[in-house]
Amino acid sequence: MESAWALFRETWTYPLTVIDGQAITVGTVVVAVILLFVGHRVSRQLSRAIGGVLVRRFRIETGPAAAIQTLAFYVLFVAFGVTALRVVHFPLTAFTILGGALAIGLGFGSQNIMNNFISGLILMLERPIRPGDLVQVEGTHGVVEEIGARSTRILASNNTHIIVPNSFFLENNVVNFTLSDDVLRTQVNVGVVYGSPTREAARLIRQALDENEGVLRSPAPEILFTEFGDNALLFEALFWVRARRILQRRRIESEVRFRIDDLFRAAGIVIAFPQRDVHVDSVKPIEVRVVSGGSQER
Repeated sequence: MESAWALFRETWTYPLTVIDGQAITVGTVVVAVILLFVGHRVSRQLSRAIGGVLVRRFRIETGPAAAIQTLAFYVLFVAFGVTALRVVHFPLTAFTILGGALAIGLGFGSQNIMNNFISGLILMLERPIRPGDLVQVEGTHGVVEEIGARSTRILASNNTHIIVPNSFFLENNVVNFTLSDDVLRTQVNVGVVYGSPTREAARLIRQALDENEGVLRSPAPEILFTEFGDNALLFEALFWVRARRILQRRRIESEVRFRIDDLFRAAGIVIAFPQRDVHVDSVKPIEVRVVSGGSQER
């Protein structure tokens, strides 16, 4: 037992290096790492508490509160780190020796990290996007779940997560459907065959919209007779809905289409489909043969 304790003490006090006359032992490094780990956990909890107090007590909006919480975490963690190094008598001059090499390495290697970090703070303060917003990024729709220090996490409509660097939102065009509110305009297109009563068709389309509870009454829906198409008389129904998910909007569109189909069927109005009329010019009658069961008839 005594030999084991002696071996432990020898290992614990084994000098790894000497800086400014101060020996850096194995024990010094172990204690410093433990204190840094504890400081990280404490800093995380304290910063979250600060963010919660700002939102609940001071009524600060979640975006600025999140930015302050992030800054508080890094300030507290640095403070805990410096305190931990002083507690174990770790000479801070060691960092000045490594400072030149670290500065060069960080200057080249951390440009993107710092860019995304600063961009994240700007996003939290200016709030062009917020958690819960419905956005479109490079053709993909999704809901912002979290704006982190380096990247933003978006939940796509197919339940997959997209990790987007924060700088992307400041350097590219991003569509935010819910920046000011959750009211979205959408449309349903329908075509009826030529010869159909257009006024009656427009009335039935409006009835389908009026009967749907998901369609907003203000702004009022618009029914437009848009075009004499190749195969149909084309109508466009423009209306507004409240939605924070793409699926919510598509459900309402689907319900409107179902109702339009029911009303048109009841009124005898036929929804058009692509078709072609073929006209053949010939100087003599066209010979037609019907082949059935191996025999030919003219």
